[in-house]
This record gives sequence, C-alpha cells and structure tokens, in this order.
Amino acid sequence: MATLLPTVLLRPPSLSVAPRSNHLLAPNGLQKGSFSHNTVIPFAIKGKGQGLRLLQRQMGASHGDGIRKSREISAKSAGTESGGTSSSTLTQSVVGLFHLIVSLGLILAMDKYLKKAFVAAAIKFPSALFGMFCIFSLLIVLDSTLPSAATALMNFFEPAFMFIQRYLPLFYVPSLVVLPLSVRDIPPASGIKICLIIVGGWLATVCVAGFTAIAVRKAVKTQMVDAEPMGKPSPFSTFEVWIWSGVLLASFLGALFYPTALGTAARTSLPFLLAATVLGYMVGSGLPSTVKMVFHPIICCALSADLVAYAFGYLSKSGFEPVLGHYLTKAASDPGAGDILMGFLGSVILSFAFSMFKQRKLVKRHAAEIFTSVIISTVFSLYSTALVGRLVGLEQSLTVSILPRCITVALALSIVSLFEGTNPSLTAAVVVVTGLVGANFVQATLDKLGFRDPIARGIATASSAHGLGTAALSAKEPEALPFCAIAYALNGIFGSILCSIPAVRQSLLALVG
Repeated sequence: MATLLPTVLLRPPSLSVAPRSNHLLAPNGLQKGSFSHNTVIPFAIKGKGQGLRLLQRQMGASHGDGIRKSREISAKSAGTESGGTSSSTLTQSVVGLFHLIVSLGLILAMDKYLKKAFVAAAIKFPSALFGMFCIFSLLIVLDSTLPSAATALMNFFEPAFMFIQRYLPLFYVPSLVVLPLSVRDIPPASGIKICLIIVGGWLATVCVAGFTAIAVRKAVKTQMVDAEPMGKPSPFSTFEVWIWSGVLLASFLGALFYPTALGTAARTSLPFLLAATVLGYMVGSGLPSTVKMVFHPIICCALSADLVAYAFGYLSKSGFEPVLGHYLTKAASDPGAGDILMGFLGSVILSFAFSMFKQRKLVKRHAAEIFTSVIISTVFSLYSTALVGRLVGLEQSLTVSILPRCITVALALSIVSLFEGTNPSLTAAVVVVTGLVGANFVQATLDKLGFRDPIARGIATASSAHGLGTAALSAKEPEALPFCAIAYALNGIFGSILCSIPAVRQSLLALVG
C-alpha cells in the first residue's frame, strides 16, 4: 500500500471524479477506518502540501537506507574481488618469474655444457652455433611428427627468448665500453684506415645484399606473403629505472669506502658498473626518436658505463684505465660486469633457433633470394675487407681482426678465434661500431638506393649491420623484421661455416698479405 501511495499522489490530475474513499494512509500513521470522511477532506485539500512533504521524507529515508545498504554490499563485493584479483596477479607474477628463471637457466646451462664439450673434444667450430642447429632441427622434426610438442617447446622457452630480445643490445656493449683500452695501442693512422673500411664496407655490403635480393626475387618470381607475427618485449618502466639507480648509488658508495668488500676489486666494482650499463641503456631507450637517430641507446649505454668508471677512478684515486680493466677481465674466477653480459652471447645464438622456426614458412617460400643474397653478401664482406685492408696498407693482424665486421659479435669472436695473432677486443669494437653506423643511417640509405620491398630492406640491413641495424629498422618497419631476423642469423652461420674451412682461411690470409 505504501508503494502505491506515492504513485497515486504524484499522478497528474484526471478529468474524471473518483469516488470518495478513506483508503488513505494518514500522515500520523493511522490506518483506514480510524478517521471519518469529514477528516479526510480537510487533509486532502488543506494539508495537501504538508502531506506530500512528509511522504516524500519517508520515501527518501527508506530510499537512502536502501542506497546505503546497496553501497555497503557493493563495497564488500568490490573489496573481495579486488583482494582476489591482487592475489591472482601476485600468483601469476611469481609463476611467470619462476618460468623465466627455469627456461633461461636451461638455455644458459646448455650453452655452458656445449662449450665444455667442444673444448674437451678440441673442436674449433662454435659450440653455440651447433646448439642452434640442433634446436632448430629438433623443432622441425617435432613440427612434422608431433606439432603440439613443438608448440609446447616454443611456449616453454618464450619467456627466455623475450628476455634475451629485450636486453639484446646490452650483450654487445662490453666491447664498446672497453674500446679506449682496445684502441690505445693502435696508431692513429691505422685507426683512420679502420674507420674508412667500416664506413665504406658497410655501404658496399648494403648495396650488394639489397640488389642481389631484388635480382633473385625477380628471377624466381616469388610472390610476397604475410610474415608470422613476432612478439615485442615490454618497454622499461620507471620502477625499473629507480631500482637500478638505487643499486648504482649504493654499490658505488660501498665500493668507494670498501674497495675489496667482495674479495677483489673487479667483483666489488661489478655491481655499480653493471648497474651503470643497464641504466644507460634504459635511459637511452626512452629518448625521443629524433634523438635516437643520431644518439643510439647503445652509445648512451657505453657512455654511462665509461663516465661512472671515470668518476670512480677519479674519486678513488685509482685511475680510469684500471677501473675499466675491471669491467672486462675475461677471467672466470674473477669476472667483471662485462664478463657477465658477454656470458649471454652463446645463449643469444641458441635463441636464433626459435626466431628462425617461427619464420620457417617464410624461409621456405623465399629461400632462393634469402640464401643467395646472404651468401653473396657474406663472401663479399669477408674478401672485400681483406682486399681493402691490403690496399690501404693496414697491418695484417689488424686486418684479420676486422674481417667479420658485418657479423654479430657472438659469432665474430668465434670466427677470429680460428686465426692466430688477432685482437678479439678490436673485433668486437669494430662489429659494434659497424652496427652503430647501420643503425643511424640504414633507413635513409635504403631510401636513397631505391629499396622499397621489405625483403631487400631487411636482408640489406641485417647483412651489413647485424643486430643493431635490425633493431633500428624493425622499430619503424615491422614488416621487414622477419627478413632481418633470418638474414641476421644466416649471415653469422655462413660466415662461421666459411671461416671454419681451412682452405677459405688460407685464401683470406693470402689476400691480406
């Protein structure tokens, strides 16, 4: 009855006259029959406004109580859901971290085991390259016989693969950080010659790889198809930047007051030099695109490590070069920050197997142009470097050290280890500088040369500037990424295979003079 009353009172007036009734609830709460007809009329006419206000107050109170109760229930429900969501998110984070540790740990363990096995067997072929072939072959076999197993294996190692991809440029940095130590004994005249070979050789390799890909594609008349989507690593968060900043500050001050707190100077310097390297890369990655065109994140990364090393050497009175020497000790018993980062290079090569497997259909369809252009550009890069080095009068040991200038650091170091009297630090530095040249100028150069299709652009970039060029181009042209990734891996593979053949090594040495 109380529910119907407001509707009746607020209903617009009707033209018909309703019969008199005392079925009204009086304001004082009296029920029907407790007052006479004579008392209803005065209430309905004279007390109409007062009655309406009282009824509205009663309704508002009831409605307000209902809203408050509804809000309390909703708050409790939201709290329960929020608590459940937080708990679920925390559980997923813990499981995800455990998944990353296990998958990455297995790749690192595989790389370490293969290295020991190859050293024990006195095999000079790069162990990580052999492991990459094994993983790729295993995935191909599983995909043919038991596709679900291949998918499960890919999904299991996906966190490790994304971790390596996210921090990939960091693994090239150590050689660039210690570049002042690597080139201090090189005469200025030789340094100028090396720079000319790097720039001129990079441009020539871009032309050879790109034009070869276009020529072969036209000859075989292969139609373009869509590439498999490639996952992108997440950007660095402000929280990560603050964490590494805290590590840098705390470890820097600790090492300054206690230089051998962790046993040796290299171990004590490791935390703040590693933090400076990682922090520099994070800051460099967050710079505007226009700035990164001329100031690549890897340059910011190397400068950050060098500046921190210089500051520590100045404040501790130990000097810049000794601190920089602690960055890359190449001693397993006393590693530095650079040794930790370069320890991932073998795992980087193993991870190539997963990226190649993702694009297996693309590799098969465009196999002729990809393989032909990569092989020709790799052979051209090696032999042209040897020839130009001889023509400009560069020392033999230096020329041999820069032969694999267009091959990724991980495999370039393996290649120069096949030769005697080389400078691995110079090799890594030249490879990194070549990548920097490509990263900064490859896109504009490709446009000038008229390379329009993603196959030619991707192959030309990866064949001339390996990983750094690939990262720079694919950030703006995602459609070129699959071809970059394939050429990036195959370029190193073919270069390693060629240089592992004694006859090829002898021919290169003969050309060097």
